[in-house]
Amino acid sequence: MHDITNLIIEFYDKISSWEHSVVRDSGLTPTQMHAVEIIGHAGQLRMKELAEQMGLTTGTITLMVDRLEKFGAAERRAHAQDRRSILVALTTKGQKLFAEHHELHEKLTSDLCADLSMDEQKQLTLLLTKINRQI
Repeated sequence: MHDITNLIIEFYDKISSWEHSVVRDSGLTPTQMHAVEIIGHAGQLRMKELAEQMGLTTGTITLMVDRLEKFGAAERRAHAQDRRSILVALTTKGQKLFAEHHELHEKLTSDLCADLSMDEQKQLTLLLTKINRQI
């Protein structure tokens, strides 16, 4: 297990370092960019849903969305069916940031899998799916 622990830590450190390096010039923090990614994939989300997906409090999400709005990347919208809920969606600028960052993730995935056979890629997909269910 010790070897697996070290490999997981090393992988996390390398991915984290990569993420910081590609986000650095965007004007956003890695956490803010992560929010942009989540919203971008969903289209729009309730603030509470965004908080749950990010593992953050609704208060923290409120401040983050305030900053994303000030930056011009996100906007709050009234929920059509639930007047108590506020939705957060990406602006045109936010959608552009999302598309650019998602493309970088696709390139990273392609680079990471370049030396893996199709069988190894399938195994990796199964293993990551299984691991992600545990987290």
